[in-house]
Amino acid sequence: MRFLPANLDTLLVELQDLDETLALFDALQAEPIAGVEEIVPAARTLLIQYRPSAVDRQALIDDIARRDLSQRSTRESRRVEIPVHYNGEDLDEVASLLGISREEVVRRHTSADYEVAFCGFAPGFGYLTGGADFQVPRRQTPRTRIPAGAVALAGNFSGVYPKATPGGWQIIGVTPLQMWDLQRDEPALLRPGYKVRFVDAGPLPAGGLPAHKQTTASKPPAGAHLEILSPGLQTVLQDLGRAGHTDQGVSMSGALDRGALRAANRTVGNDSACACLEVVLGGLSFLCHGRTLIAITGAQTPITVTTASGLQWQPGNYQPIELDDGDRVSLGAPQAGLRSYLAIRGGFQVAPVLGSLSYDSLAQVGPPPLKAGDRLGFEAISAGCSVSTSEGPAFELPTAKDIITLDVVMGPRSDWFTPAAIERLSSQLWRVTPQSNRVGIRLEGEVPLERCKHDELPSEGTSLGAIQVPASGQPVLFLADHPLTGGYPVIAAVASHHLDLAGQIPINAQIRFNPIEAFAELKPDASPLTADAKNPS
Repeated sequence: MRFLPANLDTLLVELQDLDETLALFDALQAEPIAGVEEIVPAARTLLIQYRPSAVDRQALIDDIARRDLSQRSTRESRRVEIPVHYNGEDLDEVASLLGISREEVVRRHTSADYEVAFCGFAPGFGYLTGGADFQVPRRQTPRTRIPAGAVALAGNFSGVYPKATPGGWQIIGVTPLQMWDLQRDEPALLRPGYKVRFVDAGPLPAGGLPAHKQTTASKPPAGAHLEILSPGLQTVLQDLGRAGHTDQGVSMSGALDRGALRAANRTVGNDSACACLEVVLGGLSFLCHGRTLIAITGAQTPITVTTASGLQWQPGNYQPIELDDGDRVSLGAPQAGLRSYLAIRGGFQVAPVLGSLSYDSLAQVGPPPLKAGDRLGFEAISAGCSVSTSEGPAFELPTAKDIITLDVVMGPRSDWFTPAAIERLSSQLWRVTPQSNRVGIRLEGEVPLERCKHDELPSEGTSLGAIQVPASGQPVLFLADHPLTGGYPVIAAVASHHLDLAGQIPINAQIRFNPIEAFAELKPDASPLTADAKNPS
């Protein structure tokens, strides 16, 4: 068992194999450790996020190191049957790779139960082990689109794609079952520990598979509301995210500048965790139907309010702004920073998805991005409100001309890179490219980062702030909508205290990474003292 730093509040625990990984996961589920907030299991690792205020890192490591990995939990698990039409375009290639007929592939694939080892990649995507125990390599060139319901193989895993997405797995068939459906009490059909049996459903029907039902649009508000005239580049609802759904393959998401979101809510007298509009590069314009109070924080953004009579005024950021019926509000391009946060007194009247109003752009979970003509309901106010008037930015907002220094924690896979690459990570400037979004900041440096270890890394959990390095050697800094698991090594992670700043860095700005300590494997205490030894009477 190895303990590797993944951030100031995150550990990566590396095990010998999948069996040990699942045994430790079961043990931590059966006897939870106070302060542990999320556990993301993968092929040979557990990513553990914890609250340092609730549990000391060394105490956490010592507790995990003492866990018994000799046996799995015997708790009863749900069994799911998945009908499959074995018509996949890679079925013949898979048969050739395995040295058997396509009929034998089908027979073996349906002859034994699989187990959902872990979930990730996309909501509802389960990594299934056991069964035929095939060993099939990924495609050398991933497809740009694999259809929803595709049944596929990669390594020793089977899986079913819950939605159309790019992917490199070998497709052997398709199922009509909907793997992810927000209309169900449990949206994910598969969860870790579930048993799965594939069933041969025969040839594909002549008319193809029926289309999955679409989520019905919510009714427009009848009362007070904001009428969206222009959403700008992108405007989405965000709160502090949806914790506790990693077992369904859903990450936390949430606001990229949490401090700015909290400040906006305090300014209008809301609970600081209330959902706000997150606006990228300004451009948002709306009409207010009703009387209310708003505040706009985050990026240094010009604000113009035009009354129904045509009068204009420019309120400041981080200030309460009282709106009357018919007022029009427009946000200009930020002078510094990237993302603005708009809070409204009492919050927006929008139905949460999995307990949150955050939109996850990668998983496509949550209320969708705003578009022109949308109406956002709110509770109209009739009297004055108690608000905060002492809010302000927590840091100097960056511009495209700036060099921004971000503290980083080295690891968990720093040892996969050459000494020159480790040095270059901090000595070289990294430009923010236009391909950046809520999933991650794509960076470009003069010299790519080189690996000294070229093995295929089994999928493992990734954390907010992780700096993942793909084959190109040009890193990607993961933001709130990052995938739960990834197959490229993470050289370092932006320290927790600089994540809000990272969410405000605009395109073409340059980043300098500042390692706050050298990479080192973390060790459990070989001979932990007892309470009596620590406190002799």
